[in-house]
Amino acid sequence: MSGRAQLMWDEAVTGYDFGPGHPMDPVRLALTMRLVEAYELDRGPLEVVAAKPAGDSTLRLVHREDYIGAVRRASADPASADIGYGLGTEDVPAYAGMHEASALIAGQSVGAAEAVWRGDVLHAVNFAGGLHHAMPGGASGFCIYNDAALAVARLLELGAERVAYVDVDVHHGDGVQAAFWEDPRVLTVSLHEHPRTLFPQTGWPEETGGEGAEGSAANVALPAGTGDEGWLRAFHAVVPELLRAFRPQVIVTQHGADTHFEDPLAHLAVSLDAQRVVAETCHELAHELADGRWVALGGGGYAVVDVVPRSWTHLVAIVGGRPIDPASMVPESWRHEVFRRTRQLAPQRMTDGRTPRWRDFADGGYNPADRLDQAVLATRRAVFPAHGLLP
Repeated sequence: MSGRAQLMWDEAVTGYDFGPGHPMDPVRLALTMRLVEAYELDRGPLEVVAAKPAGDSTLRLVHREDYIGAVRRASADPASADIGYGLGTEDVPAYAGMHEASALIAGQSVGAAEAVWRGDVLHAVNFAGGLHHAMPGGASGFCIYNDAALAVARLLELGAERVAYVDVDVHHGDGVQAAFWEDPRVLTVSLHEHPRTLFPQTGWPEETGGEGAEGSAANVALPAGTGDEGWLRAFHAVVPELLRAFRPQVIVTQHGADTHFEDPLAHLAVSLDAQRVVAETCHELAHELADGRWVALGGGGYAVVDVVPRSWTHLVAIVGGRPIDPASMVPESWRHEVFRRTRQLAPQRMTDGRTPRWRDFADGGYNPADRLDQAVLATRRAVFPAHGLLP
């Protein structure tokens, strides 16, 4: 199997654009790619590849035909009344070309999954993807087609028997969980802000999979305000043990950058440095458990200058085997590009100046008065026994 890696990129993915004032500003994608280029990560050994848009037969692996038709109609005539299916809302405004842009993003994630499963590459990354809220029959939470679920579904279609999906976006990965709720071949793990305080108000620890797939979903609902130490403690207390028990043949991860303390739409307090640690851990788990097969996706993230480009450039660098020193200065050419596009000042370094540390859950002891420890234990009690693990 080749050790090469792929970055899935087509400039046309920036056409996923809900218009001025919408939090999902496509400049976050363009600035990420420009930062990747400024670090020359696109010059090898990482190969930049553009896949074709997902066709209807691929989209139907997850989405209902009537919903795909509704997206096509909205894309052709955004002003049409009563589109339904979650389209034409404040979260998912209808716009001309929305089907084409969404299908292109989905195609990049499906292409990444295909390349990894075929053995063309060990790792592949599509930071434009990770649109994890879209449901089989409707749009939701800024998401039209669920490229993450489509990548997993394509892996199953190609013959994968065990796929692990790990989602560290601040919002629950509800659409991916829903797509595989009754499929024991897929383990979905989501770390997110508690549903009491954040959309989509799902992802309770008691959500552990449907009939015949008990234990196939794991949800860690983190208290608002959780920072680096708690976030990393929760991740390491749940994800590695579950994945080792599940023995995935391939790992798909979603790296929403909206856990960051500067993100305007949520309430966690995680740093860029902790996000990088989790990306590195996912990389290590892929090599330990899945012969290196790793598909990495982006996701949410609405601090579009200060956070998203740096977070996902670190992710691309890790996927490509050329990790960036967090203390390095951000290239001056990129800072000029940021100002040209946004009239904002760009960050100076690839770090928030944090040195992430956490107490291991097994060795550090459980504190019954700590809300973070309560959340971790609730998840472990709900799902670990289904995998033969002690909570």
